[in-house]
Amino acid sequence: MSRAERLDVQASGGCQCGAVRYRASAMLDTSHICHCRMCQKAAGNYFAALVGIPRDALTWTRGTPAVFRSSDPVERGFCRDCGTPLYYDYLASKHLSVTTGSLDEPARFPPKMQFGVEGRMPWFDTLPGLPQEGTTETTMSAQVGAIAASNHQHPDHDTEDWPE
Repeated sequence: MSRAERLDVQASGGCQCGAVRYRASAMLDTSHICHCRMCQKAAGNYFAALVGIPRDALTWTRGTPAVFRSSDPVERGFCRDCGTPLYYDYLASKHLSVTTGSLDEPARFPPKMQFGVEGRMPWFDTLPGLPQEGTTETTMSAQVGAIAASNHQHPDHDTEDWPE
């Protein structure tokens, strides 16, 4: 990835339960996914999706993340209450990278690069050909109704208090 460009773009995000929230007054054009095994384990998924925020542009607006030192030069932040992965921090860098999925509007930051491709799942190229179904389809309707009726997930925007 070439030198990161600082974007005059604001963003906000947080964990699933709302205990930790953050705001960024600027972002970097570094949106990427990493397939390395360490990121897979940290995200609990096939890859980690990340985007950079300059350190001086990041403010924790509610709570503070718990930290796990995944290697000597790297810390990873997460919500101690719900477990949501929130950031990757290479300590020698002038920025840290938040998980794109923790942003309130993740679609604004599509990945521009892939790293750790040696760890990429060999069947990723088959995903577009798999059957697709929305969460409101008939086979999911009972589950969706039960989940919606008891949803404890923080909304994708800042709130004065949480839980409401």
